[in-house]
Amino acid sequence: MPLPAGVYRADHVGSFLRPKPLLSEREKLDTNSISLPELRKLEDAHIADVVAKQIQNGIQSVTDGEFRRAWFHIDFLQHVEGVERHGALASTNVTSHGQTPPKIVVVGKLGHPKPIQVDDYKFVESEVAKVVAGQDSNKKKITTKVCIPSPTMVHFRGGREAISAEAYPELDAFFEDLVTVYQKEIQDLYEAGCRFVQLDDTNLAYLCDEGMRSEAAKRHGEDPQKLTKQYAALINKAISKRPSDMVVGIHLCRGNFRSQWFAEGGYEPVAEVLFKELDVDVYFLEYDDERSGDFAPLRFLPENKTVVLGVMSSKKAALDDKEAMIRRLNEAATFCPRGLDQLCLSHQCGFSSTQEGNDLTEEEQWAKVRLEVEIAKQVWGEDLSV
Repeated sequence: MPLPAGVYRADHVGSFLRPKPLLSEREKLDTNSISLPELRKLEDAHIADVVAKQIQNGIQSVTDGEFRRAWFHIDFLQHVEGVERHGALASTNVTSHGQTPPKIVVVGKLGHPKPIQVDDYKFVESEVAKVVAGQDSNKKKITTKVCIPSPTMVHFRGGREAISAEAYPELDAFFEDLVTVYQKEIQDLYEAGCRFVQLDDTNLAYLCDEGMRSEAAKRHGEDPQKLTKQYAALINKAISKRPSDMVVGIHLCRGNFRSQWFAEGGYEPVAEVLFKELDVDVYFLEYDDERSGDFAPLRFLPENKTVVLGVMSSKKAALDDKEAMIRRLNEAATFCPRGLDQLCLSHQCGFSSTQEGNDLTEEEQWAKVRLEVEIAKQVWGEDLSV
């Protein structure tokens, strides 16, 4: 059975380390020392470079590296009508650097007056076309992937308190409007040519953590298992109108800020819902250390779905042990109905879920990517699209 279109045996979650010149210029926004058009022009130049580097280093699912974002989720969600960024969350997820995530607040009725990611997608697609045009006759398949935060990110962290009671006396209407926003954005992306969308979701992974499950129960007044099923239903509705030739993936992560994590616990609490109820085509799953538990939850994986197994680490500068990665892939395959045929390889998360990035250099980042491609070819063969 072929891989879903746009999924490759050596894949990745989406973000790459931001170049230092870009970071320094972005800081000028706070003092109005640079305009948004000037910043975008600089972003364009660096995105063109990271697109070329991904392809040069063997990646075939290409993103903009999230170079236009400070946070993987905030920079998308704050463009949804009715959503604003207000300070920081009162959270137990305080980083070792003293930071907490920004707080997303719903201040009015949700809306989608214009596309959010379409222009960014079109720019990456144009840069991919330039690189591909310059290749020799032995051209590889290249897919432009768009990563957006899961709709659960608007609800889980703030809960009822972060949603205007005036705009939404009842939450059912809030969820209906949220679904509509995502349906419109996905349709806009499709009409622009996009055929692969990845939803980034920390919350289903946080619901694997015993402490966070307890906190979620108090915050939402819901049994965590019921909340898991509600989130699966929310995501399913959000993607329900996607055309048949658009592939949708979901990435689960337990936190990734400057090489720090925030949650731990195997997938068992959410596995049956995740694999049997969630209507996505491919799962990008964090599995780089013991925090993610064993591979047994993969026994629920249906035969027609794929897992991009994040056994490699983007959190560490050192290269992963090649033979250990191959052993881990083979171990995971024993739980999958069709074995290795249902698996691909990646790092557990991106290299820079926030603009600060993980604790490694750009050179170390690309060395890790090249090793991933090397491992994938050894396991599955030269053609990473099958």
